[in-house]
Amino acid sequence: MGIRTAFLTVLKYTLNPLTLRAARSGRGPFSLVRHVGRKSGQTFETPVILARRADGFVAELTYGTQVNWYRNIVAAGHCDVVYKGVEHHIDRIEPCSTEEGLKAFGNPRAIVLRILRRHEFRCLHEAPSADT
Repeated sequence: MGIRTAFLTVLKYTLNPLTLRAARSGRGPFSLVRHVGRKSGQTFETPVILARRADGFVAELTYGTQVNWYRNIVAAGHCDVVYKGVEHHIDRIEPCSTEEGLKAFGNPRAIVLRILRRHEFRCLHEAPSADT
């Protein structure tokens, strides 16, 4: 097991349970991404920090594109996001430029992301609601 894999495993069993509780409460910076496993077919919830925009959300891929939640939503082409306690259906995942991603997060978060040299963002497009 590589150092990166070991680190992500530690996060999965230590930090993620705490951030899941925060995300489920609808308070704090965390949202939930509900996704179905590519191989297991099991539903998972992963805490992430998202930025809201008019057509959906922006995710910064802190741990890159090889994390399971991201691979699962790309394979499925959709997922659900629980943002501030409200569920939103995502019908499309697309690359997002660094400029667009930073703009969506706004300051001071964009400043921190610049300092950390984060540049990998994805747009999570929200499906039109049945009401419209």
